[in-house]
Amino acid sequence: MNSLFLIAGLKWGDWRNWTKYHSTILFFWFGDLLYNVLCKNYLMWEYKETIFGQNFLPNHLTVSLLIMFVAYPATVLIFLGNLPENTMKMVLWLLFWVALFSLVEYINLRYLDLVMHHNGWTMAWSVLFNLIIFSILLLHYKYPITALIISIPIILFFVIFFKVPIY
Repeated sequence: MNSLFLIAGLKWGDWRNWTKYHSTILFFWFGDLLYNVLCKNYLMWEYKETIFGQNFLPNHLTVSLLIMFVAYPATVLIFLGNLPENTMKMVLWLLFWVALFSLVEYINLRYLDLVMHHNGWTMAWSVLFNLIIFSILLLHYKYPITALIISIPIILFFVIFFKVPIY
């Protein structure tokens, strides 16, 4: 899947203006790193690799790092680099990305056995989470401080709702 994101990112990403999106890519990375630290021993979702990639990507963390360094920058460069100016088209573009990420996860979960859900996490939570992620990425691109402030209660909600042990 990362190969597909890389190819798509190279083809449709706004590489000429990558510096405009740099802080949003870092924000995306930070969120995923925070998840991996807070939920290290209490994962909501876990990435796995098939028999073909187990030597290269032996565990959740290595797969997650590959996703962070390949799929996330490509996603941001395509998502924000091709963002429509019309509000309705922007909403549709955002919903397209929510659907795309949700579909990729569903395929990886149900058919490819590359993702596992734990501790009450379901596809419904993933769809909601994707909606939050892409909304926050868009907000961060336009208003970074506001996105950071809004992210705090969202993170707290998930930590409290899913009873993530913080120690």
